[in-house]
Amino acid sequence: MSEMLNEPRIVIVGAGPAGVRAAEVLVAAGLRPVVVDENQRAGGQIYRQPPAGFVRSKKQLYGSESAKADALHHTFDRLRSAIDYLPETLVWNCDGQQLDLLRRGQQQSLPYSHLILCTGAIDRVLPFPGWLLPGVYTLGAAQVALKAQGCVIGSRMVLVGTGPLLYLLAYQYAKAGARIAAVLDTSSFSGKLRAAPDLLKQPLTFAKGLYFLAWLRCHGVRIVEGVQKIAVSGEQKVEAITWHKNGRAETLECDAVASGFGLRSETQLADLAACAFEFNQLNQQWLPQRDGAGRSSVKGVYLAGDGSGIAGADAAELAGKRAALALLEDLGQSVDLRETRRLDRALHSIQGFRRGLERAFPAPVEWARECADEEIICRCEEITAGELRHSVKQAGTVEINRLKALTRVGMGRCQGRVCSAAAAEILACSTGKSLAQVGRLRGQPPVKPFPVAVGVVQNSVANSEREIA
Repeated sequence: MSEMLNEPRIVIVGAGPAGVRAAEVLVAAGLRPVVVDENQRAGGQIYRQPPAGFVRSKKQLYGSESAKADALHHTFDRLRSAIDYLPETLVWNCDGQQLDLLRRGQQQSLPYSHLILCTGAIDRVLPFPGWLLPGVYTLGAAQVALKAQGCVIGSRMVLVGTGPLLYLLAYQYAKAGARIAAVLDTSSFSGKLRAAPDLLKQPLTFAKGLYFLAWLRCHGVRIVEGVQKIAVSGEQKVEAITWHKNGRAETLECDAVASGFGLRSETQLADLAACAFEFNQLNQQWLPQRDGAGRSSVKGVYLAGDGSGIAGADAAELAGKRAALALLEDLGQSVDLRETRRLDRALHSIQGFRRGLERAFPAPVEWARECADEEIICRCEEITAGELRHSVKQAGTVEINRLKALTRVGMGRCQGRVCSAAAAEILACSTGKSLAQVGRLRGQPPVKPFPVAVGVVQNSVANSEREIA
């Protein structure tokens, strides 16, 4: 395919921090990339822009990050005339140097010679009793509601889980005037204290986190660390949440819960692009292999941002620039070596901070062992933890794709994006193996839910073309 293109056809998937900065570098070098994005407007999840006509200011939307958000948005606005921008477009497959798109209800194909994947991340979901009740959201979904729709998820909310997003979202909601009944953190204060030396490698970011925590406490938001055995209850919707700490149970009335246990990279397109993967201990996830500049194992495919390893918005901007510079080098263009070295040093420094975050906010270690047999793990197919354990006991299942074939876990609408982490942990715990040993779910198109009607129309057109030929 690349030989058929007279000029480089560069496609960037994702218009978040990594994608915008990659496009900026390429445009400065005289190239015109295609930027494909699912959202209506650029910014990604962290700097998500609301619809036009939204009355809340950027300071209200992004708080202390408003200057960074504004800079990114202005950069993209400046680039619009120099790029081909495809918003509201789902990339649902990648095959043979061609992307399959769903754009405003129509299928399209987009060939490329070079591809920069900036696919971002998704909440790491760990099921708990009541997690399927109406009124339970992920932290990411709650953040989308606030930024893109200008609404809160409830009148008396509880935020539960672990990770920096837990406190950032609590701060954002409280600043917006929402009532937060409690923030329940599964990580401990002692763990955060032990991680402080690594966290101090990014002193400004560390200080910002301390500010969020102090601000919440000063404004009366209850924060409980080291919680265990979370359960949400209610008849038709969320009515209360229960947790344990130091062997004692406590229940709190609420009408909405936002939960999240860290983030997971969105790697499906890298998988479909035939990139090699390796298990990453820091992220506790299989990630596409890449060098320090963002080159994948596949020539012409580059990786940047949280889609290739969770590191945050600042690192995503740096990685987007670095991947674009690597692409320019591979095209034979000269690049500023001082700039590449600067980016490499900055990214290396952030990795040290990232290690500190994992030590400060680890995922609950006893979750898979304590999860009840009747708990639904895969909500699309309604597969329980007990069914997964039964497959291990009766069929000797030790590998995640075999588990999928025997139980249908991960075969539903989300294609395992929501349930794969939990299913892998149940499998690893049941077999006594590590997450690396049980493997990873292979990516399958479509990577996200795809309207059946569109597929029927496309097949009809394809059949008609074959009949004419």
